[in-house]
Amino acid sequence: MQDPNEDTEWNEILRNFGILPPKEEPKDEIEEMVLRLQKEAMVKPYEKMTLAQLKEAEDEFDEEDIKAIEIYREKRLQEWKALKKKQKFGELREISGNQYVNEVTNAEKDLWVVIHLYRSSVPMCSLVNQHLSLLARKFPETKFLKAIVNSCIEHYHDNCLPTIFVYKNGQIEGKFIGIIECGGINLKLEELEWKLSEVGAIQTDLEENPKKGIADMMVSSIRNISIYDSDSSNSDNDAK
Repeated sequence: MQDPNEDTEWNEILRNFGILPPKEEPKDEIEEMVLRLQKEAMVKPYEKMTLAQLKEAEDEFDEEDIKAIEIYREKRLQEWKALKKKQKFGELREISGNQYVNEVTNAEKDLWVVIHLYRSSVPMCSLVNQHLSLLARKFPETKFLKAIVNSCIEHYHDNCLPTIFVYKNGQIEGKFIGIIECGGINLKLEELEWKLSEVGAIQTDLEENPKKGIADMMVSSIRNISIYDSDSSNSDNDAK
């Protein structure tokens, strides 16, 4: 097949009659580079500046640039505020009982607050504090707190420890009271993360409950035991 871009008299005749498309002109690399540089030059310099640099360079811009800069500066400021708000916390902080209302009940609107009431003499409380400390770093947009239970509630029984409350807008959205509800003495970090995600306190990247496999095994074992007991009972009845 003849190349339609080939310089031949026949191809030229076909082009004149519109049978062949116009010949493709070879791209000029230098021209392409010039066009690219021109396009880059059209980008306003302030779009690459920090807020501090914008402040220093204000006198160098015309009125139109100043208006655009104000819009751009406001956008960058909002982005910065959003980032600071998201990274506001990042640690498990200790509070006392007289700080409870301000730090928990009256926390800022739409903020998730996780508070652990603990006693250092209860071993599992120490485990929960370790896990919460790691989760606080992973989810800095959530406020993680701990408080010695005696400073918040008098005569609180050890059987109710650890106690974890999850608040939002002054309301308790989740609570885990005692060893069993908190996940057991062998509580894993991922298991506590899943529990907190279920009540909405954090946005986990875990795809399923880490305890699901264990729960399935327990259900299967119970079912097998029930079947065995049923078979044994039937055998005893047959023997009679």
